[in-house]
Amino acid sequence: MANIAFIGLGVMGGPIAGHLAKAGHRLTVYNRSIGKAKSWAEAYGGEVAINPAKAAEDAEIVISCVGTDDDLSQITLGREGVFRAMKPGSLFIDHTTVSARIARQLYVEGQSLGLYSVDAPLTGGQIGAEHGTLSIMCGGAKPAVAAAKIVMQAYAARIVHVGGAGAGQTTKMVNQICLAGTLQGVAEALRFAQAANLDVEKIYEAISGGAAQSWVMDNQWKTMAQDNFDFGLSVDWMRKDLELALDEARANGATLPMTALVDQFYADVQAMGGHRQDISALVRRITRA
Repeated sequence: MANIAFIGLGVMGGPIAGHLAKAGHRLTVYNRSIGKAKSWAEAYGGEVAINPAKAAEDAEIVISCVGTDDDLSQITLGREGVFRAMKPGSLFIDHTTVSARIARQLYVEGQSLGLYSVDAPLTGGQIGAEHGTLSIMCGGAKPAVAAAKIVMQAYAARIVHVGGAGAGQTTKMVNQICLAGTLQGVAEALRFAQAANLDVEKIYEAISGGAAQSWVMDNQWKTMAQDNFDFGLSVDWMRKDLELALDEARANGATLPMTALVDQFYADVQAMGGHRQDISALVRRITRA
């Protein structure tokens, strides 16, 4: 079992750290809100650190799951960042969805310190984090990814090494592009069914076993029909993810018309007050008949 420092105990990080504790790893945790870190430690055991560097002092592996490029830069390269405390030969795994640029930067910075580094964004949502069935797309060197897989198996059903440093983040952008289009399609289909006065439960039963089936349909059709959005990945975070994809597309010459459109639809949901609601709140901007 490994000594692990875990940085960031939000809706994804908290359950992931819990799976690691249940697997027998020894955890020291840090969260910007110290109360959340203390609550996690009361539930799972382990130590609470006063800053990221303190959490990383005796760690063989440091795992982060924070919010943005700036958050990640601060907890790694900042004055109290983990890279100041990690020992040569230790492993850094980042589960944050961020730009490929910062993932590549951390790989280079880590190399100069003798650290292994893996950019490993996640998909599967809050449900996947809680159930330990996440899919992880990993960028980095083969030895680093092989070492990361050993611990990530505690909370992932699928782990794929997709390429070098930054490739994990670029793959997550591919995922979010697909997700945005699927969410819009399911939202429109649900509102169409409601306008036609169809039984939406029967509609799901009829179509979810065929070509229209998707993760979104299986996990969010029912809650969308109930106007229940108090869970999961927030609209604000999804907009951040889509902006990353749109920025990367501007750099590599790809064209993303649907993604740009859905991004603007999410801006409408934000204007309706849906900032912290689940991404399935996209359906809110389609008026019921």
